[in-house]
Amino acid sequence: MLRTDALTLAYPGRLLARDLAVQLRGGEIWAVLGRNGSGKSTFIHALAGLQAAQAGSVRLDEEPLGSISRRALAKRIGVMLQEENREFWGSARDYVLLGRYPHARSPFGWSVEDERIADEELHGMHLDALAASAYASLSGGERQRARCAELFAQRPDVYLLDEPLQHMDLPHQTLLLDRLAAEARNRNAVVVMVLHDLLLAARYCNHFLLFFGDGRWRAGTAAEMLDAGQLGELYGFPLTAVEAAGERLFLPARRPAQGPHV
Repeated sequence: MLRTDALTLAYPGRLLARDLAVQLRGGEIWAVLGRNGSGKSTFIHALAGLQAAQAGSVRLDEEPLGSISRRALAKRIGVMLQEENREFWGSARDYVLLGRYPHARSPFGWSVEDERIADEELHGMHLDALAASAYASLSGGERQRARCAELFAQRPDVYLLDEPLQHMDLPHQTLLLDRLAAEARNRNAVVVMVLHDLLLAARYCNHFLLFFGDGRWRAGTAAEMLDAGQLGELYGFPLTAVEAAGERLFLPARRPAQGPHV
């Protein structure tokens, strides 16, 4: 459904990925892993058509992103970036309704269906009691849940999320991941997430894209990518694989003391 061809990503003075070629198909849940500054966010921006790559292309159902209108693209691709707009003037419900904008049939207000979907997503993210509260007054975790509700209200075919778990407590992290898994399973959606939690990535994601920050990348299934040696190389830190409750976990290996920590 979403494909990159010979994509080259760079930051001023730094090559992040060379000739990146991946196919992201319906029903797949991808985790994008790598150290800080390795190109993960740049990749999400390129997939969303928000930032041009240095070379190569991104295609949605074989059509170049640049040839698709922004409104049509917004109906198909939903994006949650790291940054959030804290200056929004309206309520949490008003914010979630923004997710219906690509589908709006009238410039003069929301339809009954739009409002039903927004209320459904507020309920799904446990925000019923805060629906009328000013968005700017919400805590960081509550705002993040409102952002998730807005994204789900959009009903996209492709979900692109950059560190979606930030600010949220564990119950709401799993709530979000369960919902994304359901979107992939029940609606054949593509889910691509930048994650830092290896435990949750291994539990929920069936495909992985690794950015090494020097132009190299690797992509494949969980079975191919989740290897202690490969992940240790990715993060520049040794990891140990352990089995617990039927799951394979990766823990930071203990290093000999290097003197006092500051």
